[in-house]
Amino acid sequence: WAGRRYGLPLLRTYGHYIHLNERRLQLGQYLFAHHGAKIVFFGRFIAILRIFAAFLAGANHYGWGQFLFYNALGGVVWSLIFGLGGYAFGDSMTHVTGPLGFLGLAAFVVGVVLVWLFAHRIELILEERAIRETPDR
Repeated sequence: WAGRRYGLPLLRTYGHYIHLNERRLQLGQYLFAHHGAKIVFFGRFIAILRIFAAFLAGANHYGWGQFLFYNALGGVVWSLIFGLGGYAFGDSMTHVTGPLGFLGLAAFVVGVVLVWLFAHRIELILEERAIRETPDR
């Protein structure tokens, strides 16, 4: 409710402090219109997005019924994965983390570098698509 009522005006007024210009706000509305269910569901698995998902969904006028469903579904799946995963693999993780931990860290670093290199280009492509496909506000 707070995001729907105050979110967009707040982001328009103070968004420039966190590099949210009008094009990025329009991109957010486009992404929620086309991928809102995935954003809310997978937002449960990403710590920063988990904090802001409700506010952003409201600011982008995502339906509250859909938000409630996908938010609850994401919470249930997240808790099952981490709860059952911890129960099933808790003791064996100490044996795996040594050698595979370095491999996982290397894969993570490579992934971050690739995202860093291509994120700006992908953002520009998505912004152009959002401007083309969304009506004037």
